[in-house]
Amino acid sequence: LGASNYTFAEATWTQGLPDWLASHARAFAFIGGVPKLVVPDNLKSGVTKACRHDPDLNPSYEQLGAHYGTAIMPARPRKPQDKAKAEVGVQIIERWILARLRHHTFFSLAELNQCIVALLADVNKKPFKQLEGSRQEWFQSIDKTALSPLPKHTYEYTYIKKVKVNVDYHVQYEKHLYSVPHQLVGEQLEIHTKDKLVEIFFHNKRVTSHVRKYCHGMTTVPDHMPKKHEKHHQWSAGRLMNWAKDLGDEVLIWVKSILAQKQHEQQAYRVCLGLLNLSRKYEPDRLNKACAIANHHQLYRLKQIKSILQSNQDQLLPASKEQLSLLPQSHENIRGPKSFH
Repeated sequence: LGASNYTFAEATWTQGLPDWLASHARAFAFIGGVPKLVVPDNLKSGVTKACRHDPDLNPSYEQLGAHYGTAIMPARPRKPQDKAKAEVGVQIIERWILARLRHHTFFSLAELNQCIVALLADVNKKPFKQLEGSRQEWFQSIDKTALSPLPKHTYEYTYIKKVKVNVDYHVQYEKHLYSVPHQLVGEQLEIHTKDKLVEIFFHNKRVTSHVRKYCHGMTTVPDHMPKKHEKHHQWSAGRLMNWAKDLGDEVLIWVKSILAQKQHEQQAYRVCLGLLNLSRKYEPDRLNKACAIANHHQLYRLKQIKSILQSNQDQLLPASKEQLSLLPQSHENIRGPKSFH
């Protein structure tokens, strides 16, 4: 802390964003309040773009500052004097804590931090060399009274990311798809994910929330679904199949297979559109041949079609579909379905 040099330290597994923010929360809990201003180093986890005048903070870091009601002002790049207190604090921790633990073996992070807490108390109670009192005493008399109170609600790490709503009125986070009101198709939204909750915002207003899922799949709220799907994005199974038919019979067969596999056909729109949009990069004949290979081997993942095209396997396909069955099914240079998963 600025006036007293009261110090907090702990060990973490990484310098990643979750650990970085959790350390802030534990530091505020340790001192029993929140300072008006936090001056961090330009660690990539917290500062996405360092700048002398107007740095860009990670949105999750900004959210932590808002939760605690504190301003975050990163030190200027290559200006250690901006964080001189922290620089000296690091030296003290290295000298009085790390040096004393150097030859100890710890079997868990919790065990290590227990020792750090005990030694940290000694550091803060240690008398100043040239001044009266200690960090602990100065903290009690100066810094503590200037701190803002801790928030009523415990801080929970929130990962924030910008996402675009797809034509199936869902947004994706990690492995899972979450629905939003269909009127937002094509819009740029902000997704806030916590340990058990996913919140989605549009223009800083929450539009929906979901229980967070950690598996592949889709979570759809019935109220988010339009009464007529063609009304919200002008796409339907019929329109997709008409486009597929124009590209080739094999493309149509593949699209029909995808539409049939999903519990709701609208869930297949994303995959089908991904395939059909490949016609902007590849000639229809190549796309049709790639789908012929996929249909023959029952390959129903979009990345499998892309792999066939990127590796030019479609160029090896015979001119007629009937000859496809004559191709060798076992050869050292032929990859099976498992190669595409």
